[in-house]
Amino acid sequence: MGVSLKNKVVLVTGASSGIGAATAMEFAKLGARLLLCARRHSLLHAMEPSLLAAGAAAVFSFELDVQSRNAVEMAFQTLPDAWSEIDILVNNAGLSRGLTKLYEDDIQDWEEMIDTNVKGLLYVTRAVVPGMVKRGSGHVLNLGSIAGHMAYPNGGVYCATKAAERFISDGLRIDLNGTPVRVTSIDPGMVETDFSKVRFRGNEERAAKTYQNIDPLLPEDIADAIVWAATRPAHVGIQSVVLTCVAQANPFVLTRKS
Repeated sequence: MGVSLKNKVVLVTGASSGIGAATAMEFAKLGARLLLCARRHSLLHAMEPSLLAAGAAAVFSFELDVQSRNAVEMAFQTLPDAWSEIDILVNNAGLSRGLTKLYEDDIQDWEEMIDTNVKGLLYVTRAVVPGMVKRGSGHVLNLGSIAGHMAYPNGGVYCATKAAERFISDGLRIDLNGTPVRVTSIDPGMVETDFSKVRFRGNEERAAKTYQNIDPLLPEDIADAIVWAATRPAHVGIQSVVLTCVAQANPFVLTRKS
């Protein structure tokens, strides 16, 4: 029998849009208590009525930039008691910046990607997982990418951050072996979100070309995979899920409609 998520505390980072927002909605439908954070708190606040209407048992949101170690530590030290025992952690906060040859790239872009995708992931994991171990239950779901399996041109540092996510997930799973806490890496291919708009710093025309003449994955597809992994029976460990749209075989092989 699958795991019930009713009244479970589910933390989703980067929950204000895209995969994070879709994931919050899927967990809401299963009656979870949603603990949501992102840099844009106003967007989280605006989501609360629809999440409650969908079935969320409760929603608590707060502003957090996972790049800041101090902010992460403070946020989790000061959570209300009712929200301090986190059952499921979805490390979704992440981004890509630029699409440039590595030897010509903007170093600040590297800083932001590494600080968010790698260090931010670690900061939140370090804050949450000890409680899971102490209580003898929990599930960590990290958002990876097929970019973590194979580098592509002009994306070397982003690909490296997602390869780091994959190995952090593997290492955490080994370190948690002997406890009931599960670790899953969810590794999508092309997903139509604000990802490309963020990568190209708001250049919507360039971002739109990413998804031109193709049916990409949608945020709801990734949220569905996350919730599926989270609801498997307690003895089942889903180590990783790699999913792409049918038109994408890997980062290099992609067939667009004529």
